[in-house]
Amino acid sequence: MTGSLFDDAAFEPATPADAPLPERLRPQSLDDIVGLAELLGPGRFLRNAIENDRIPSMIFWGPPGSGKTTLARIIARTTRARFVTFSATSSSIKDIKTLMEEARRARQTRNAKTIVFIDEIHRFNKAQQDAFLSYVEAGDITLIGATTENPSFEVNSALLSRSKVVVIPPLEREEVIVILQRALADTAVKKSGIEVTEDAMQFMAATSAGDARQALNSLQLVVETARPEENPIDVEKVKQILQRRSLMYDKSGEEHYNIISALHKSMRNGDADAAVYWLVRMLEGGEDPLYIARRLVRAASEDVGNADPQALVLANAVKETVHFLGMPEAGVALTQLVTYIAAAPKSNAAYVGYGEAVREVRQGDNPPVPPHIRNAPTRLMKDLGYGHGYQYAHEFQEQTTAMECLPESLAGHRFYEPKDVGYEQQIRERLEQMRAAREKMRGKKK
Repeated sequence: MTGSLFDDAAFEPATPADAPLPERLRPQSLDDIVGLAELLGPGRFLRNAIENDRIPSMIFWGPPGSGKTTLARIIARTTRARFVTFSATSSSIKDIKTLMEEARRARQTRNAKTIVFIDEIHRFNKAQQDAFLSYVEAGDITLIGATTENPSFEVNSALLSRSKVVVIPPLEREEVIVILQRALADTAVKKSGIEVTEDAMQFMAATSAGDARQALNSLQLVVETARPEENPIDVEKVKQILQRRSLMYDKSGEEHYNIISALHKSMRNGDADAAVYWLVRMLEGGEDPLYIARRLVRAASEDVGNADPQALVLANAVKETVHFLGMPEAGVALTQLVTYIAAAPKSNAAYVGYGEAVREVRQGDNPPVPPHIRNAPTRLMKDLGYGHGYQYAHEFQEQTTAMECLPESLAGHRFYEPKDVGYEQQIRERLEQMRAAREKMRGKKK
């Protein structure tokens, strides 16, 4: 990056006539923006801030094609402050500090304001983000960042605490339809002579996942590929042109965790239909099927547990099936498993018991193992009392004995509380019988 911050170079050059359709259709004012009524309606914070030129430092967080960069460009067009952009791929820390010092001098000498826009701020590393911090704190610059990633994880916490996070929601399907209808009035689109049916428009809107850019790119591809003699262009023709929809699924981003969470919670809730849907969303988005299989093994243990021990057996069998068959055939086995887990009786008793024991071990004083259940492989250990008083459960009709197996300080503590559901009901009854037998034996010894 070269030149002065206060050169007269424009933030946004004129849009060429042959620019991609999303660029030609980009809103030029707040009133042109479709959607975002909660943010930009009359009297709303963001609209007031832009119209009154009182822009605070902000992080625009939202999915692709939701309007983050558009809002930044409208701010650039309306503000009286100097508007500067940075790129994570081409801006060095030296570049940042040089221009930030110019912004500081401009504020001190001329009371001039500077707004700095960083698109995809999550691509800036920690050192680059830190370079802005002191200037934001001092009020030398107003920072606007745009990101598709959760800023809680991707933006320096100190920088985040000094900025207002503005959540930009994905567009609703009806709003994408409005944008596509506007696009049909574009000069180049009209000149093509291509007519698109309402059903085809609905399909492009539905498969855009709320991404206006993706919907407009789809329309442009259809217009540039179809021939007027094929009019009207219906859903089937659009599918042939687009071939395969692009799903919004980032295997390393937040949406990855959102969808695996949706799959797990749908199974836990006994909703097999939702579980199959989220499974396919992940598979069609390119997720590693072995990753899904591993998570399903966890769900079989955590949520079904001993209510149906067969769930864990099936989960491991499906994991091996996925490894052996691969995709797409393994998709059926994964579907078999998620529907089985969804329908199975549920118990998290083992999961809760494990967590309770972990807390006790981490917070307790970790008392020693009672001598009577210690191993005694040497004469010295036997002389020290290791194993003395041990009772062999197989020699007792009840298959349990009076001896206490927990440390004295934890005697009687219940870590595992089985539920009255599925096979775990039998486990509960069996454990209660053995507990009662132990208490009876101890009573006789007193």
